[in-house]
Amino acid sequence: MTTVILGAGIIGTSTAYYLSQSQTPSIHLVESSPELFASSSGYAAGFLARDWFALASASLGRLSFDLHKKLANEHDGHKTWGYARSTATSLAETIGGGEEEDWLGEGSSRVKAAKKIAENDDTRPVWLAPRYGKPDIIDKGDGTAQLDPFELCHYLMSECKSRGVRLHQPAEATSLTRDPSGALSCIHVRNTATSEEYDIPCTRLVLAAGAWTSQVFQKLFPNCKIQIPVSSLAGHSLLLRSSRWPPPSSDTVPPDLNSIHHGTDDSMAGAKTQPPCHALFTSDPAASYSPELFTRLPSGHIYLAGLNGPYPLPSLPTERIIDPEAIETLKRTAESLLGKGEFEVEREALCWRPVTGRGVPIVGPAKNKRGEGEQDVWIAAGHGPWGISMSLGTGYVVAEMVQGRETTADVKGLQL
Repeated sequence: MTTVILGAGIIGTSTAYYLSQSQTPSIHLVESSPELFASSSGYAAGFLARDWFALASASLGRLSFDLHKKLANEHDGHKTWGYARSTATSLAETIGGGEEEDWLGEGSSRVKAAKKIAENDDTRPVWLAPRYGKPDIIDKGDGTAQLDPFELCHYLMSECKSRGVRLHQPAEATSLTRDPSGALSCIHVRNTATSEEYDIPCTRLVLAAGAWTSQVFQKLFPNCKIQIPVSSLAGHSLLLRSSRWPPPSSDTVPPDLNSIHHGTDDSMAGAKTQPPCHALFTSDPAASYSPELFTRLPSGHIYLAGLNGPYPLPSLPTERIIDPEAIETLKRTAESLLGKGEFEVEREALCWRPVTGRGVPIVGPAKNKRGEGEQDVWIAAGHGPWGISMSLGTGYVVAEMVQGRETTADVKGLQL
């Protein structure tokens, strides 16, 4: 059995990672971008949550959160890709809504997806401008965490290659072939840098091309009766450094991430060790958007985003054109929240997140409920702003699907 995965972002690479743990035949990743992780896989916030999801994706969200924690504990993730527990806080005056509310489409905050608000305590981001009071606490770090997605992607890719996964980049799939019985046999690929064309044996196909997934599907299956309802939502971001948020010394980040707690462990009774990172959700009525800020370790960065817009999807993520007006809006928000002159901008970015009209991802076979679709083809896309958070869980269950196993998470509500 040979599996070809189209798209080597966080979802495709996670699928290859878990598939390569137990599948000995070959696995191929095909990536069209000349730069790896050039869209949301490398430029997203990296915020993780365990229970901020709609009912259809709740099981997948829990599995993925637990897999992120397990992977970080077993492979030094707090140093390699900055995994850390994180408080989730809000400066919004009112927090409402429920899991059915389309907060993303409205341009409001993802904090609306949180299940409950904990009581306030003394936790306050040290980098928050002094004129602001204490934020409301959504999660004290038991069900939220933070990481650097670019570093996590590179770790997963390195592991995949060490296990024999083949990366074809930059390359695009142009067509596929089925044998007389209708089973997949090979996929035709073109190296876009050299124009070399060649075939890859293919008996299982996974489409995980992010915001480009529907385009790839239509190209390969022009006569298929089903549509893949994945579109794109563009978002700008800034990577900042603040004079009030230096990277803490290494001894403040324990090797065992489970030991970061709030005094509930008998071995440190009475202690009150806060998680080292913060996530801050707020609103900017003047700019009509909902800023999100996340601190990262060990780099000491602060990530600011939340400003989305109808920027057209380019052919490749490296063809992005950053909107200077959007960047100026983000900088004004940074001045308000961090203080004028209290930060430096290290990176300006624009990426495209894959979204669906239902607000939940598509994870399952490329067939609808009537059985119409394509045999031996799976779709894993449309995660919106939760692509990093749900990445490991998605990769895990798609690997199970490809191998014909029952999925660990209930993803029946995420299928076409």
